[in-house]
Order: sequence, then C-alpha cells, then structure tokens
Amino acid sequence: MTTPDPYAPVASSDTDTSTLRTVLRLRHWARPHRTSFAIMVATATGAMLAQTLIPLVVGAVVDGPIRHHDDGGLWKLSGLALAFGVAEAALFWARRQSMASAALGIETDLRRDLFAHLQRLPVAFHDRWPSGQLLSRMTTDLSTLRRFVGFAAVFLFANTVASVVVVILLLHIQFWLGLFVVVAMVPLMVMTRRFELRYSREARRVQDLTGDLATSVEESALGIRVIKSYGRRPHMLTGFSGDAGRLRQAELTKIRTLGHFWALLEGHPQLVLAGTTVGGVLAVSHGAMSLGSLVAFVALYLRLIWPIISLGWLLALAEEAASAARRIFEVLDARPAILDPETPVAAEAGTSLVLEGVHFSYPGSDREILGGVDLAVEPGETMALVGAVGSGKTTLTALVPRLYDVTAGRVLIGGVDVRDLRLDQLRHAVTTAFEDATLFSASVRENLTLGRAGIDDVDVAEAIDVARAGFVHDLPFGLDTRIGEQGLSLSGGQRQRLALARAVLGRPRVLVLDDPLSALDVHTEAQVEAALRRVLANTTALVVAHRPSTVLLADRVAVLAQGKIVAVGTHRELLADVPVYRDLLAQTSELDQTSELDQTSELEEAGR
Repeated sequence: MTTPDPYAPVASSDTDTSTLRTVLRLRHWARPHRTSFAIMVATATGAMLAQTLIPLVVGAVVDGPIRHHDDGGLWKLSGLALAFGVAEAALFWARRQSMASAALGIETDLRRDLFAHLQRLPVAFHDRWPSGQLLSRMTTDLSTLRRFVGFAAVFLFANTVASVVVVILLLHIQFWLGLFVVVAMVPLMVMTRRFELRYSREARRVQDLTGDLATSVEESALGIRVIKSYGRRPHMLTGFSGDAGRLRQAELTKIRTLGHFWALLEGHPQLVLAGTTVGGVLAVSHGAMSLGSLVAFVALYLRLIWPIISLGWLLALAEEAASAARRIFEVLDARPAILDPETPVAAEAGTSLVLEGVHFSYPGSDREILGGVDLAVEPGETMALVGAVGSGKTTLTALVPRLYDVTAGRVLIGGVDVRDLRLDQLRHAVTTAFEDATLFSASVRENLTLGRAGIDDVDVAEAIDVARAGFVHDLPFGLDTRIGEQGLSLSGGQRQRLALARAVLGRPRVLVLDDPLSALDVHTEAQVEAALRRVLANTTALVVAHRPSTVLLADRVAVLAQGKIVAVGTHRELLADVPVYRDLLAQTSELDQTSELDQTSELEEAGR
C-alpha cells in the first residue's frame, strides 16, 4: 500500500481560486500596517480625484470668463485649478512616504513567516521540494507582492473610484453621450476578463520556470568541483541554456499576450473619443449642450483614458501577484506533520533507547524500508548498527530525533515515546552527526554552537579536542574565521570533524552518529576514536558503522538486513556465529585479515 505524500509539489491551476480571493488572504500580514495602507490608498484616491476636478474648472472657464470676457473670473478659476494641481502633487508625495512603510513592512513580515514555516516543516517536505523553487518564492515572488501592494493594489482602487466618478460626471454633463461611453466599455470588460484568465496561466508558468532555473544555478554552484573535475561544463551549459530558453519563450508568450491587450486598451478609447467628439459637436450645434460642457466632457473623458490604458498594466501586476501569492500559499498551506504533543511528558527524557516493532515507509512510496525493527540500547551503552548499502541504517537513525515519524511501532527514550516529548526537549536530549557534514556560511564557533545557550569556551574546546579539530586554531581568525557556504573552503575530513565536534558539544544524553569517521584518514581516525571512547563511556549512543574500526567503539553490534534486526551481540560473538555479519565486514579492505581485527577487539574489550 502506498503511503500518501502530503508534501509532493502540485502543479496547481491558477483558476482554482479567484485573483481577489487569493490576494485577500494577504490581509493577515496587511493588518499591522493598515494605517499606512489606508493613508496610501486615501492619498492616491484623493490625487486622482483632484485630477478629475480640473476638467470641470476648464469647462467653467470656457462658459464663464472666456465667453463673457471676464478677466477677474479667469484668475479665480485659474487659481482653483492650480490649487487642485498642488493638492494632487502633495497627495502623491504623501502616498510615496506611506508606501515605503506599508509595502516593505508587509514583505518583511511575510518573508519572516515563510522562512519560519519552512523551518517547521518536516524533512519529508524538503526532500520533495527543489530548493530553487523555495528560493524563488522567498525572493522573486515576495518582491512581486511588494510591487502589487505598494502600487498596483492602490491604483486599482484609486483608478476605479476615479473612473466611477468620471462616468457619473459624464452622465451628468450629457446623459446620452455619457451612456454611449458606458456602453462602449462593455466589450472592453469582456476582453479584460479573457485577458485575466490567459495572463494568469502564463504568469504562473514564468514563475515556475524561474524557480527551475534557480535550482539549476544553485546545483551548478554547489557542484562546481564535480562539474570541473569531469569536464562537464558544456553539458551543464546545454542544460542551463535549455532552461533559460524555456523561460525566455514563456516570457515572450506572456509579453505577446500583454502587448495584444495593450493594443486593445490603446485603440478602443481613441475610437470612443472620436465618436464622443462627433456626438458632442452635433449636440453643441443643436443647442443640446454648451461649448464649455463639451470641453469639460472631452477633458473628463481624456482623464478616463489613462485609467483605462493603465488597467492592462495594473491587471498584469495583479495577476502576477495572485500567481505569486498562490505559490507562496502552497508552502504556507503545507501542514507540519511532526508537532509537539498536545499533552507532552514534563519529565526529562532518560538515556535508554528502545525501538519496538518499528515500521517505516517514505511518503508516496509503497516500499517498506523498515519492517518491524526491535532494538534496545541500555543507558550508557554504545550500539553499532551495520548493514548493507540501502538497508535502512540512516533512515533508522533519523527516527530517533523525529526527523521522520514511524509508520508503525514506536521509539522510546528513557521509556517515553519520542512523540510524547516536546520537540525542543527531544532534540536537546538527542544529538545527531550525519555522514554528510553540513556547515553554514558562518564562523567556526557559530557552526559549532548553532546558537545553543549555556555553551562556554570550555565546552567548545573539549568538543574540538574530542573531534581532533585543532586545525581551527590555525585558521586566519581561529574560531571566528568564517568558513564559507557549505564549508567548502575546508577539506572533507575537516568538515566531518567539525560536524562531530558539534554533535558531542555539551555531552548529550543520547548520541546518534551516522558513520561519522568516513572522511578521515587512518591516523586521524585512530585519534578521534580514542577521544570518542571517553565521550561514549557515559552516553547512550547509536553508531552507524561502515568501517571495522568504528565497530570497535561499540559495546554491542546490531545487524540490519531486509528491514529488520537479524542479530545483536558483541563483535566477537557475531563474527563467530553470524555469516551475514562476516560477509559485511569482509567487504572492507581493513578486514582482509580477520585474526588481526579479532586481536584488536580483544584488546579493546580488555581496556573497557
């Protein structure tokens, strides 16, 4: 039976939810900035209305001072028009000031919450989602939303209000001409709706392809050593060029759609203007309206043209913002499956580690990785876990700190199910060192402590000594040296030693090590093993072992095969009685002479 995969990326259709409904979901982040946002909308609307009133003043000038040769009245009305112009400029200035606060504040809050949510989502989510898609949502999509909030949303509202006011004034000045303008706008509204649907799909495709391109760039940057070593630069460039070409084609398709709509928005109002002018001239010639009214009508309609023309641009921004919001909410709507229990166990976790009937399958897979694992590690005991490649050793270790949850069965620490412990409590008690050492673009000290409280210089020095990572003191700034992205300025062995030092820092009660010495040379490995024995003497440890020397660190050894523990015992017992164990060890060159290893084992047991 296939395990459901709640975190698989879904190519959603942008017609699933309306643009308005999608954008309104942002109100949670807009609420703290509602005052600035309200000022921004009010000032923009006021500026547009100030623009709208100027044609009325012009009409009054034509029918009044110009018609009657009244110079005094001309100055008064000219001063009123100037006042409206100054008010418009002042209101636009105030809008820009409030825009910086509201738009940037919403973007910052949403980016922070999105990052925090990504940290809460389980490893299963990050296994399924390409990092470039997440990166494009954190950067490009949020910038799109900021531009919408700070400009498009404001002027969609302001232009709508101004357009409604203009239409009312047109109907008031000359009803039949005004009605002609209203009826002429109906075909434009129909075409606008069609544009919205088409442009929304094309904008979403561009954004998805941008995420794919970001993934390609990131993978190439992180894998530059492999690419250069194998001389695969032309191959990678071909793949990147293909991604870039698809993005270019999608952008061109989107631009063509927008261009066609712009042509409609530019041409349609001009045809209406021609009809309006002809109708107005006829009305004036038959005495149905004054010349000043015609001038005011035409000037008002010209004011209406810009909101109509800008409609294409604003709707394009709105559709891009809605598409960006959908992409962001695809992440925010993913629910963390690994959560704190409703009634957590208050007591501190003990140090024994027990797996009872543990089954596990990865989400979306019908293959069971672990099929009934039973294993008990006593307090203070070190248990080595061996098995063939792909037998599930790393998967099993990930269940202890709840990076994944078991499909069936349970994992107990100190007799308490790990699902009954708070996550921070569990991960304070359990520390894990992975085979692939992950380091961050930070100082050595920051990489070791990861912000943990209560860690002093003595603890750091002890951890460095255990991991034989004294090379850090030879770096240009010692522990304060920044080691770059992924720690790639260090060798593989150095990165692994720092990861091991991070794991043993603070003497955790339960230590999970996934082949922590695989990148070390024989001499360094021996030194680290000697220091690790001191740490493991008082720590419950589960150690994935691929090398015989790592096996010798353990009090007992568990053999994992076909998703189950098939044997548990000391190294000598398993070597003597379990053929599977002998076969696993025989695959390494260090065990070509098993008698030598057996003697070493006896010496180690005597030392304990």
